[in-house]
Amino acid sequence: MKSYSEAYKNAGVDITAGYAAVELMKSHIARTVVPGVCDKIGGFGGIFDLGLVMEKYGVTNPLLVSGTDGVGTKLRIAFLMDKHDTVGIDCVAMCVNDIICCGARPLVFLDYIACGKNVPEKIAAIVSGVADGCVQGGCALVGGETAEMPGFYPEDEYDLAGYACGIVDRGRVIDKENVKPGDVILALPSSGVHSNGFSLVRKVFDIENRDIKAPVAELGGRSLGEVLLTPTKIYVKPMLALMDEVGVKGVSHITGGGFYENIPRSLPAGCSAKIERAAVKTLPIFSLIAKVGGISERDMFNTFNMGVGMTVIVAREDADRALGILRDNGEDAYLLGEVVSSDEGVILA
Repeated sequence: MKSYSEAYKNAGVDITAGYAAVELMKSHIARTVVPGVCDKIGGFGGIFDLGLVMEKYGVTNPLLVSGTDGVGTKLRIAFLMDKHDTVGIDCVAMCVNDIICCGARPLVFLDYIACGKNVPEKIAAIVSGVADGCVQGGCALVGGETAEMPGFYPEDEYDLAGYACGIVDRGRVIDKENVKPGDVILALPSSGVHSNGFSLVRKVFDIENRDIKAPVAELGGRSLGEVLLTPTKIYVKPMLALMDEVGVKGVSHITGGGFYENIPRSLPAGCSAKIERAAVKTLPIFSLIAKVGGISERDMFNTFNMGVGMTVIVAREDADRALGILRDNGEDAYLLGEVVSSDEGVILA
């Protein structure tokens, strides 16, 4: 007999809706299965065979690398657009892009959805995006939680967060202490604003009082909502291909805090990143944000990715080979700058 509580339903929580959502999720979850998955959704924990993965990838001294994050106030754009099948990609991206910076291969992902009302079709749409992100990141969706919280969230709103875990051999951990002056910095382009800075974006465009579905000339006729909702790019597969062939010295995922906060995290003491401002392939959405909001260049580079979703540091003699590998794997990577002897962190020249 299926579980059912009339009293709980009268309090605003319909557990049968949860069962319906799980049924709708199953086909999406199945798409994410990778070698090592040895349990099905529905238990109390996702089980993964680490030994199988170690054997497959030749890992002899394993370290687990974990990351967790959410989508943030970008979700407000999804609510206004009534489009919920892409924010799951953002959720996965924010986690797996972080752990790849250590050199780790993502293995498993879990999501957490908290909502005011469980509408099975909406929850399934969210999870379909999570599954898309897991496929792009090469990891398995091994579990999750949907919490219906009436009176805490409005009925048509939700929050979305996730957790990823990956593996790296101790000898292949990316160590920033190997970075030295003269090394070069490569840029991997972003797909847009990604999932950071949306509190400022919403303020600049007065999102709540604007028709974000209307076409915008500066955005090539695309609507503001469409452009802002563009999913965060996932860099896992091209980065794994690069790390198999080239000695990567440092990686930065450009998230909240932009260049000034994130790039120094891949640099040792005494080294700074000299970025060629003219080299940065800034996307139109950032020019529009700066124009409408009257935001200084310094603040833009200290808040947004400005068109660069990830930076990679390699030895100068490896630059051409690294760029070739990244391009062969779908990334239009380019030379962004170099490492110099300095304590300034980031120098935008």
